Amino acid sequence: MKKALYILIQCTWGLPATLIGLGFYLFNKYRRGCEHSPYRCGIDTKWNARGGLSLGMFIFTPKDEVPDAQLIRVHEYGHTIQNLVLGPLMFFAGVISVSWGNMKCFRRMRREKGVPYTACFTEAWASRWGEKVTGEKAIWQ
Repeated sequence: MKKALYILIQCTWGLPATLIGLGFYLFNKYRRGCEHSPYRCGIDTKWNARGGLSLGMFIFTPKDEVPDAQLIRVHEYGHTIQNLVLGPLMFFAGVISVSWGNMKCFRRMRREKGVPYTACFTEAWASRWGEKVTGEKAIWQ
């Protein structure tokens, strides 16, 4: 029942991010040959990157041999919960998240001043919800 409700909400209220996630999923599956598997109620694609990405009910995480891969998986699943709550407004949280993760000025600040990745509220929120929903530890650094 929970899984059906999760999928229904992701495919209605959370449709914009889920559609983009489906495109990423198909590209990584058929063009790059990445492995994928169910994770909780979502779909986890293991890709050749050290970081993760969440788009609707699709998460993209590092392969298991990468340090902290499981912690990243829980964090990215937390972003799927954000999508359930925010729906189309997830676009704004996504812009904040992608900017925080990728802009040179924020990378430098995190590196030089030791600021944790989850100092950004959208990232702390994702780790907190990932832990709450899965019962597993998420990445906080």
